[in-house]
Order: sequence, then C-alpha cells, then structure tokens
Amino acid sequence: MFAYFFLALRKLLDLAEHSRRDAYLAAAVDMVELERRMRLMDGND
Repeated sequence: MFAYFFLALRKLLDLAEHSRRDAYLAAAVDMVELERRMRLMDGND
C-alpha cells in the first residue's frame, strides 16, 4: 500500500515539474531566449 502511494505521489510530482518547465520555456519571447533557458535548465539536471 505504501509503495503504491509513493509511486502515485512521485508521478504527480513529476507531472507538476514538467508543467512548470513547460510554462517557463513557453514564456520565452524569442528563440535566443528559449535557447538560453533550455541551456540553463540542462545545467541544473
């Protein structure tokens, strides 16, 4: 039971993180800004 709860919580947190990253990238005003943001995110993984 605990394992199922942990996996469901992990999936929920992963989806939230993906949504946050998508919103951050979508807020870029041009390609240069988008590429800068993508490089910044790659460095944080």
